[in-house]
Amino acid sequence: MPASAAVWRSVRADGETKTEKSRRTPGLPEMAIDALRVHKERQGKEQRAAGVEWNEHGLVFATRAGTALDAADVRREFKAACRAAKLAEDWTPRELRTSFVSLMSNSGVPIEEIARLAGHSNTRTTEVVYRRELRPALTTGAEAMDRLFQVPPTRRASARRRTKSSDRKVSLVTPEQITERPSRNTR
Repeated sequence: MPASAAVWRSVRADGETKTEKSRRTPGLPEMAIDALRVHKERQGKEQRAAGVEWNEHGLVFATRAGTALDAADVRREFKAACRAAKLAEDWTPRELRTSFVSLMSNSGVPIEEIARLAGHSNTRTTEVVYRRELRPALTTGAEAMDRLFQVPPTRRASARRRTKSSDRKVSLVTPEQITERPSRNTR
């Protein structure tokens, strides 16, 4: 059986998930399994270091004393992880859900499957609230111009292979830069 994470309870006061479809057991990617193994080893060291101060609750993520994390703990640790990964520090844990949905959508996963994975009762929530377009909107104009001016598809494809859309940078051109360029129509 593949590794998975059972989502059958909630931190809500009554312990119930928000909806019936929220109860699910998604499989875990290998990189998550590897990270959880490393985390388990680190947590074992923390447990041994805490000694009798450790409070065993069977939690995967806990404080250094084994107790449940509160929202402030999660935000602080998340901010530290973002800083270590050199990501924007204003990113929040709740944005992970939007990131997951957007990445799955960008990878071609059908919206119905994404809704199931996210525990949404229908695809509307997935599409309207969580899914974001990852491809830079400015490439749409360039692609349309290539079609209008009949740039051969093979040339477009080779250009896309050289520069992934996620690596493209948009640089603003100031009016001064436009006038500094040499004119082709010199008289």
